[in-house]
Amino acid sequence: MFWLVLILQARTWIVLVFAGASRQQGNALLTLFYPDQQGFYPGLAFGLVAAVAFLLSGRRQQFPRLWAAWRWALVAAAVFTAVWQLQQFSYTLLQQSPVPLILLIFDLLSALWLLADRRLRDCFRTENMAGE
Repeated sequence: MFWLVLILQARTWIVLVFAGASRQQGNALLTLFYPDQQGFYPGLAFGLVAAVAFLLSGRRQQFPRLWAAWRWALVAAAVFTAVWQLQQFSYTLLQQSPVPLILLIFDLLSALWLLADRRLRDCFRTENMAGE
């Protein structure tokens, strides 16, 4: 589930890679996920936290304090993304594509999961890394 949350939060970066790889259908893909093109660049900015988490996860024993704090960075990124999406949300945007509403719901659920799941919290604890 943790990897799915990271993929969800880094979705703009993933869409960018897929759109760049498929030049013919790249515009259609960007329009599906970002009907309002102004949401693309903030999505890249919010996705940086998840992209760093991907990189940091393999070196969490080397940076235990940073890794422990990164959980809160992921929660903050999910909350900021949801708040930003709520500000941008409009009925006309919903008529173009239901994807932004679905992503908003998933962002809120991912923030709740990052906060509430005990097993995930334990993965970010520094004392658990000493035994590995």
